[in-house]
This record gives sequence, structure tokens and C-alpha cells, in this order.
Amino acid sequence: MRRWFSPPKTTAGLGLAAISYVAVDYLRHLSPTWHERLQPALWSILALIAISRVPFYKHWSSEFRAAIPFVASMLFMLACLLFEVLSVRFVTAVLGLDWHSDASPLPDTGQWLLLSLNEKLPETLVEILRARIIGLHHFLMLFMMLAFSVLFNSVEAPGLGLGARYMFTMAIGRLLRAITFVSTILPSARPWCAATRFRVPAYPHHWAQKYYIPYASDPDAIRQIINQDIAYADTGEYLGDYQPDWGSMNFLINFLRPTPGEGASWSSLLTKAGGGCNDLLYSGHMLVAVLTAMAWTEAYGGYSSAFIWLLVMHSAQREIRERHHYSVDCVVAIYVGILLWKMTGFIWPVKNSMRSRRLAKLDRIQGRLIQAAKDSDMDEVRELLKEVELGTQESQQRPK
Repeated sequence: MRRWFSPPKTTAGLGLAAISYVAVDYLRHLSPTWHERLQPALWSILALIAISRVPFYKHWSSEFRAAIPFVASMLFMLACLLFEVLSVRFVTAVLGLDWHSDASPLPDTGQWLLLSLNEKLPETLVEILRARIIGLHHFLMLFMMLAFSVLFNSVEAPGLGLGARYMFTMAIGRLLRAITFVSTILPSARPWCAATRFRVPAYPHHWAQKYYIPYASDPDAIRQIINQDIAYADTGEYLGDYQPDWGSMNFLINFLRPTPGEGASWSSLLTKAGGGCNDLLYSGHMLVAVLTAMAWTEAYGGYSSAFIWLLVMHSAQREIRERHHYSVDCVVAIYVGILLWKMTGFIWPVKNSMRSRRLAKLDRIQGRLIQAAKDSDMDEVRELLKEVELGTQESQQRPK
């Protein structure tokens, strides 16, 4: 009777590929010449290895079933990004450029700690902490490597199912982030940012002229508005804004505050800044980093997941050190990312559900398995184990 066995899973290849990718890409700072040689070679090797596995991949049916949730997650992500971009422009424009230039950064004890460590740690270690080892695009590429590793049985199929969970969780995180930073406007840790990247009016919008400016710094005015609970100050005549003709999208003018030199369409206006200049609580870069680390830890595990988390921590301290964000933005992004990933586990429950199905099947044949072992009937033991595996695969492939 033919022996039955399950194919061994790759246990170290994905981790080595991830480390190689990060190391080779960092050569752009150390030796651009070697980087230009090694990076195309590395990607060519990885692509050829992946393509060679495609004909032997056995889970195309589950990939096709996961394609619809994946596309839906991508569309949801794009909608959330559009809302986020609109919100970024609004929180920058509503108070005007003068406020951004004059507002002092918030006191950040995390920044103080890093500056203190610079004085106490060895210079080599400080240089490592300052090094631009990892960025947003690295974490996105690391996740793509994780998803494609289904071709090598390194993670449970389907890869598109894992991608759907990743994109859906990220979309929820971006939506919550936009709602959070648009609720309370915080000054940037880089006061010069808005003036160099945005062309919004220097003065505040009439909403801020009425509801914020008269009560921004005078303690007596703040006490009165608390007691009266009404905007009582006489602000006089409001300063008006430029009014382009955007047709049905004219309602966006109050939120985006365009200027004459920024183009005729609202969509072109949104693509120019490339990011916000307020403090956007919480960090979007750290959200992506944490979701990548959570996906890697849950789907692959091993020592390489510890390496990914070290990269997350390095990225967090750099965000604070370079004043892209305050410490609170990175701390909140870390626990929000972890909690969101745990909450969206229903999008990709393959690993846990397959384990449960195997245990249930083993429970049903437990008596027969014990008896076969007592009788030293190894052929029967193999057949029973094969029955468990085949039953699990059939349950996985059955339409839900």
C-alpha cells in the first residue's frame, strides 16, 4: 500500500528573503553602486523562484473565491483614503498658514528621551537608531512577500484572503485615523511644513474666525464661553475665500479652501501636498508597519517575525526622532493596529478553522486509531490519518 505523507513546509526561506530584501535595499545609503547591481538581481531571483512554483500550486480554487473579498477590500480602502485626503486638507486649511507657522509644537517626552539617550548611548548605536533602514514601502513589500509565500506552503492559502484581511483592516484603521485627527486639530512637530507644502490662505476660515479665534488665548473669554455655551464675540465682517466653479462639487470649497494658483479642479488640488502638516493622530506609517508585523506573526511566525517587530520599533523611534509624529501618535498606532488585526480575524480564519476541523475529525476516529495502534496495524493508521487530511481539504474547498 502506498505511503501517504504531507509535503514539508518551507520554514526559513521567507525569513531569509525578507532580511535579504531589507539589507540589499539599505545599500542605497552605503554603496549606491552595489545597490544598483544587487537589487535587480535579488528581485529577478525571487520572481523566477515564485514563477517556477506556480504550476505546482494546488489552491487556485480558494484563491478565486477570495478574489471578490480582496477587490471589495481594495475599493473600501480607496474610499477611506479619499476621505482621509479630504480631511488632511481641511485640518490644514481651516486655520490658515499663519496659525501653522506660529503654533508651538506640543511638549513630547518621547522626543526628550531620545535626545537624552543620544548623550548616553555609544555613538555606533545612536547612528544605527538614526539610520533610515526601513520605510513605508518596505513594510508593504514585506507583506507582498508574505502573501506570495503561499506558493511555497510557507503560509496557509489563500494568499488573496490574507490580502483581503490586510487591506480591510488597513482601511478601517485609516478611516478611524481620519475621524480622530479631524476631531481635534493639533500643531505639527515641524512648524515650517505647511508653508512649504500648501498654498491655502494665510488667515483662518470664517468658521474658525467665529468659533475659535476669539476664544483661543484669553482665559476670561474661555471662561465666558464655558458659562454661556454660545459664541458670543462680535467678529465683525468675515474675510472671504476664493470661490472657483466646481459645479456639483462646490460644497467642498469650504473644506478645501482653494487658491487661484492651484488649478481648476478639486481632484488635482488633493494630489499636490502628498501628506498633512498638522499632527495627524495617529501615525499612518506605523499603522501599516504594525499590520505587516501582525500578519507576519500570525501567518508565518518564527524568528523572522521578531525581526519584523524590531523593524517596527526602529521605525517608531525614527518617526519621533525626526519629528514626523509625536510619541503619542506612534503609541496609539501600535495598539490600534494590534487590536484591529485581532478584531478582523473573521476575514482570514483558515489556519484556526483547519485546525478545528482536523481535531474534530481526529476525535471521531479516535477509537479506531487507538485500536489500530494497539494491533500494530501501521497501514490502517496511515489510512486513517490520510482520511483526516483529505476530509479537511474537502471542507476547505467546499463553497461557503
